[in-house]
Amino acid sequence: MMISRRPTYTVQVGHIQIGSGSPIVVQSMTNTDTADAVATALQVKKLADAGSELVRITVNTPQAAASVAEIRQRLDDMGCAVPLIGDFHFNGERLLKEFPACATALAKYRINPGNVGKGASGDDKFAFMIKTAKDNNKAVRIGVNWGSLDQSVATRLMDENRNSGNLKTPAEVMREALIVSALESAHKAIDLGLPENKIVLSCKVSLVQDLIAVYQDLASRCRFPLHLGLTEAGMGSKGITASSAALAVLLQQGIGDTIRISLTPEPNGDRCQEVVVAQELLQSMGLRAFVPQVTACPGCGRTTSILFQQLAQDIQNHLRQKMTEWQGKYSGVENMKVAVMGCVVNGPGESKLADIGISLPGSGESPVAPVYANGKRIALLKGDNIANEFMALVEDFVQQRYGK
Repeated sequence: MMISRRPTYTVQVGHIQIGSGSPIVVQSMTNTDTADAVATALQVKKLADAGSELVRITVNTPQAAASVAEIRQRLDDMGCAVPLIGDFHFNGERLLKEFPACATALAKYRINPGNVGKGASGDDKFAFMIKTAKDNNKAVRIGVNWGSLDQSVATRLMDENRNSGNLKTPAEVMREALIVSALESAHKAIDLGLPENKIVLSCKVSLVQDLIAVYQDLASRCRFPLHLGLTEAGMGSKGITASSAALAVLLQQGIGDTIRISLTPEPNGDRCQEVVVAQELLQSMGLRAFVPQVTACPGCGRTTSILFQQLAQDIQNHLRQKMTEWQGKYSGVENMKVAVMGCVVNGPGESKLADIGISLPGSGESPVAPVYANGKRIALLKGDNIANEFMALVEDFVQQRYGK
């Protein structure tokens, strides 16, 4: 089913376009100390190589701000053009003022209205950041977070609610406060001279149903592109499940122009996992294609060998690693479907439906593995080298199918 995207402005962030008619953009964020330019540039490069199309970096200290231009230069020297987003809280106006090279090296500024400041002082700080973005022709994401909401907005709406004849629940008022904070800040930015097509909005919370309700309401009230993400999603399967549950509903409704899966990494875990999950979510929904997909059965009493499990994992890893090389050579290879099945029940059928697939022998079956390509059997593998032989057949198939 074709998913119709809501109409929005198109925002340019470096060489990436955000908004209606443009692909939904995958974003990630570093967790290095930005003051360490070498470590941060290397992590940005790793995230970009994994498929992150925008990478956000923390800019929280003078040392961090002073390193941004060097990070950008190191990335350029490595041939990595991924746009950088500066994440500013509390002191953004001071850092942008003191380090103009930081302001020019970034492609977008992320501003949280709740952390800019209060009263006239906060208004002046916000105005300076917006003017800096305008003068440098940069985009801005006005990002409101549940945990750092501007309390003056929340208090105002609670007072209005108490005095109204139609009381809302506290949760409803808080959701409204998120939206009002984002929209009022966006319109302040426009009044300060920032064009509408330089603004992206987000209202991120940590609970699935709240996120869905907030973004459905926000999307109905503006044409700004929206950045989706369940903030503080959590670790491992919990974070993946919660993020996918929330974002899938919104994406299916045509809401969302950039996404981030905010996973807490396992200790010493790979930061790139959040990029892979974001890509797999978009690809599973048919919204984008990034890497060939592997269909594999879950296993049962018929599949006592772990051969098919290991092969499915090896093939999936191999395909993702090869995509850097294949993207420039084989047009459309990201849409390829591969099947790795573990027994005769569904194995031959699924393998025939895939572009290329293998049906491995299950418990008690003849120790041979038919391979199918384009619905026809092309090989019958046996022995101890089935995995390597199948990988070689996949490589040959890619060259023949997508090399024209």
